[in-house]
Amino acid sequence: MIYRELGKDKVKVSQLGFGCMRFPTIDGDTKNIDIAATTDLLRYAINNGVNYIDTAYPYHDGMSEVVVGEILNKENLRHKVNLVSKLSLWMIKSKDDLEKFLDDQLERSHQTYFDFYLVHALNKDYWKKVKEFDVLSFLDKAKKEGKIKYVGFSFHDESLDLFKEIVDGYDWDLAQIQYNYLDKYYQAGIEGLEYCESKGIGCVIMEPLKGGHLANNLPPEAEEVFKKANKNDSFASWSLKWLLNQNNVKVILSGMNDLNQVIDNIDTTSKYSVNSLSEEEKATIDNVLEIINKTKRIDCTNCKYCMPCPQGVLIPNNFAYYNKYYNFDCKKNRESIKGMYNSIFIDSEKASACIECGLCETHCPQHLKIRDLLKDVSTLFES
Repeated sequence: MIYRELGKDKVKVSQLGFGCMRFPTIDGDTKNIDIAATTDLLRYAINNGVNYIDTAYPYHDGMSEVVVGEILNKENLRHKVNLVSKLSLWMIKSKDDLEKFLDDQLERSHQTYFDFYLVHALNKDYWKKVKEFDVLSFLDKAKKEGKIKYVGFSFHDESLDLFKEIVDGYDWDLAQIQYNYLDKYYQAGIEGLEYCESKGIGCVIMEPLKGGHLANNLPPEAEEVFKKANKNDSFASWSLKWLLNQNNVKVILSGMNDLNQVIDNIDTTSKYSVNSLSEEEKATIDNVLEIINKTKRIDCTNCKYCMPCPQGVLIPNNFAYYNKYYNFDCKKNRESIKGMYNSIFIDSEKASACIECGLCETHCPQHLKIRDLLKDVSTLFES
């Protein structure tokens, strides 16, 4: 395993991190984790160099923290890993709940401290809550008391400006962002990655396979490109080594639920690191990206010349979700994107808020019929 340095104390972390929200279960019951199978996975991963274990209170309906803590203690593996959990602000109703929540997490997971503690799923609403409940002072206190060693946040919002505001708002040790070769300009994206690097903040990557779609649901033409370039490499490995090639990618989280996945990911993260991709490999990934992008229904380049909309409609973001819906022919993925659209966007940001003033169309370099296209978006996601 290859290791990188994370945070100002340069904590040694494995390039591959184990995400603990997709453990094998019994009879499809999310809460009923298959303890034996999960123990085998964690034991193998840790004994082969994985030292970043990421869990959270809500994972597996509240059972992930419990099971992870029990396995680490029972197998005498706790001293080998950096254990990560998160402060889920939607479960916090008052300032007094902060310490109770953390103490409950430590008790349930049979731990005295977490190595890393992340403010979970920050968006504009939860960032307001951080300020309202003085969460940052609480984190300082928890560090002084030895309940947590290092502090970070995970980001789940569409606004790059908000991401930068959060980065500048505290002395963070890490930022966790969604990032892969298809999401270079989604949420924080590559600009957020580079902004963190300029501030000395390392990035942990979630959704490196875009929920598994970059491993299992690629267009057949894209699969053939990868196979022709290297028939022995899995589609997942191509995504990982693209990420590993970048300096400020410190840990890649993978929600592994099968031993073959663990073995394959460890193999990739033990061979590839910064600047290890050949020009041929880069060209192969660019070719696959081009094939996937052919599925785009709206040829928006995200230049943002159409913004700001007088009504507050997030025009490029609406188009991005519309295109994502058609990127992969997977019913489960499409239902998930519909749900995300309606939970992330407030009413004034949605396509239906367009009053057809047409101002945006006068600025669009692609000469898109934005008003008509927003109607298509609204019909798909809001009807």
